[in-house]
This record gives sequence, C-alpha cells and structure tokens, in this order.
Amino acid sequence: MINRRTVLNSHVTLHPARIVKTVSTLEGRIQERFPESGLRKVCHELVEVAEQMVERSAWIGKPILWLRAITWAICIGIVVATALTFFALGVGQDDFSALHSGPNRLSTVVTLTEAAINDMLLIGAAIFFIFTMEKRYKRTRALKALHELRSIAHIIDMHQLTKDPHRIMARRLFTGQGLSPKLNMTPFQLRRYLDYCSEMLSLTGKIAAVYVQQFDDAVAIGSASELETLTSGLSNKIWQKILILESYKPSGEDPQNRIVT
Repeated sequence: MINRRTVLNSHVTLHPARIVKTVSTLEGRIQERFPESGLRKVCHELVEVAEQMVERSAWIGKPILWLRAITWAICIGIVVATALTFFALGVGQDDFSALHSGPNRLSTVVTLTEAAINDMLLIGAAIFFIFTMEKRYKRTRALKALHELRSIAHIIDMHQLTKDPHRIMARRLFTGQGLSPKLNMTPFQLRRYLDYCSEMLSLTGKIAAVYVQQFDDAVAIGSASELETLTSGLSNKIWQKILILESYKPSGEDPQNRIVT
C-alpha cells in the first residue's frame, strides 16, 4: 500500500535529477537554434553545475557521522575534565566548610558563585561552538555553491544585455558600426533567445533552492532567497524586452516563414 504522505512529499519536493534533465533539454534547444552562441556554452556550464548539485545537495542533507562522533567525544571530554578538576581542587570539602564558619562567609559565597558562573558560561560556549561545527561546515559548502550560481546568473544577464528589441524595430537607425553591438537576428529569433535566458535564470534559482531544501540554516536559506530574488529581477527585465517584441508587428512579414520550436 502506498503511503499518502510519501505521495504528497513527492509533489512538493524539488527533485534534483529532474532539474538536471530540464537543464539538459534546454541546452539541446539552444544548440538547435544557436549552436555557436556563447549562451549555449553558459547553459552547458549550468548543466555541469546542476549535475554537481545532485551530489552536493545529497551530501548537505545527510548527517556527517564522523564529525558528530568527534563532537560528542570532545564534549564528553570537556565535561569529564571539568568534573575531575573540581574534585582535584577539593571544592567539595574546604570551600563548603568555609561557608559555615568565619567572618568571610559572604565573600566566599560570592567568589565561588562568580567563579562557577564564569566556568559554566565558558564551558557552555565551548560546547555550543563544537556542536555547531557540522552546520557551519555544511554552510560553507552551500554558500560556495550558491556563489557559483550567482556568478552564472550575472553571466546570463550579460548575454542578453545588448539584445535590444529597439534595434530590430528600427534597423535603419542602428547600423551596428564601430563599437555599437551588432544584432543579426529576426524578431522571432530574438524572442527565442530572450526566452532561453529567462528559462536559464529560473532554473538557476531552482538549483539554489535544492541546496537548502533539506538544510535548515538561516544563513544559507537567506543566501538562496537572495539569489532567487536576483534571478527573478533579471528575468523581469528580460520579459520587458519580450513584451516590446510582442507589440512589434513589422509590415510585409510572412508568419509562415517563422520557425517554431
């Protein structure tokens, strides 16, 4: 009998293997229409990053047993060493006998209390630092992967930066001479090119989401959210260009000559 909870989780979870397949399909589509373009090379890099994401996300989502064993061993060692130190100094006899006799009773209580609080704070801070070693170790790997995705997102944006639809709408005014960028595309080709850029940005954000899907760390989740915000903003700029192209209806163009994906 199929567990209903398992079925629900399968529909609300990002599957890394499916994302890799989607990115690979997108690379094939770009290869068919723009085989010599730099965008295809960037998409190939994105495929490689997505393939690495499968292994990296699985590693981040699993416990590091050897590191946890070391952590527990160190913490137990700290507690045992602290207890042995107190017994070695004879805290249980001399200091407590001084509490019930002599004029220095109050000062002895204050001194012992202050020393105990300081020791407990230091020991607690040390144990907390050791127990968070695994999370910080995973966080470093996740942030490094997210930084790589952020760089790819900016590279994708650079490829669409000079793809101005107004250069197609007014070809006679934009001759592409000198340092001006040359745009040898039809409106339909430019539309497809911008679509591919938008899809690549969206998939970049999905890859980032996979890294923190099973990693409950505020820093990593915040970085992934910032990356998704970045890709969404860049994609919105692209769609502004696409809307301009949609409003462009050149005279005398035969729609039957268009190649449809």
